[in-house]
Amino acid sequence: MKSAMPKGLAQLEHEIINCERCPRLREYCREVARVKRRAYLDWEYWGLPVPGFGDPRAALFILGLAPAAHGANRTGRVFTGDRSGDWLFRALHQAGFANQPTSDHRDDGLQLTNAWVSASVRCAPPDNKPTPQEIVTCRGYLDRELALMPQVRIVVALGRLAFDNYLGKRRSKFVFAHDAEHHLGLGEPILISSYHPSQQNTSTGKLTEPMLRAIFERARRLLA
Repeated sequence: MKSAMPKGLAQLEHEIINCERCPRLREYCREVARVKRRAYLDWEYWGLPVPGFGDPRAALFILGLAPAAHGANRTGRVFTGDRSGDWLFRALHQAGFANQPTSDHRDDGLQLTNAWVSASVRCAPPDNKPTPQEIVTCRGYLDRELALMPQVRIVVALGRLAFDNYLGKRRSKFVFAHDAEHHLGLGEPILISSYHPSQQNTSTGKLTEPMLRAIFERARRLLA
């Protein structure tokens, strides 16, 4: 059963969708939405910043990099409509956090249970590379999102950028590695680092489906 969106998260979602803080990213997202990819010419692209998605009462928080130009920037839902999302939601389904293994569009019936998915940067960046300043500018949304979800006990960082962004000034104290568990301090969520399910990682075998599934099986055990 889908949980109602609490007022604070709903307000944050509204602010994210209407954000214009990074002119370069906003111009790029609009241009991609205007030109489109040939395979998606019949789509009306989202073209706006993309908010988090999932169960607002989640104990598991999953942090990625940024929307894909023809993925979430097209569909309007984080990790939806691209190969990275296919891998992520298939793994979440196998671990019992999602009701289905696919994520094609915003109204496809996907629901997450005890899991929330977010991004370090809310707009699709050119070449999937946000600038350091754009990451800093967007960081406030992540801080507010986490503050509005005090029940979070596990954070999974997908990729080095998400890992560093979550840790902030403490990043030099922790070493990124796939399927590593990091204990930040008393009362803080446990951080699990993972390779990002990008096409570059999955097509080369750096990240396999069993490796990604193991991340969320670890999270399930820790929450139990």
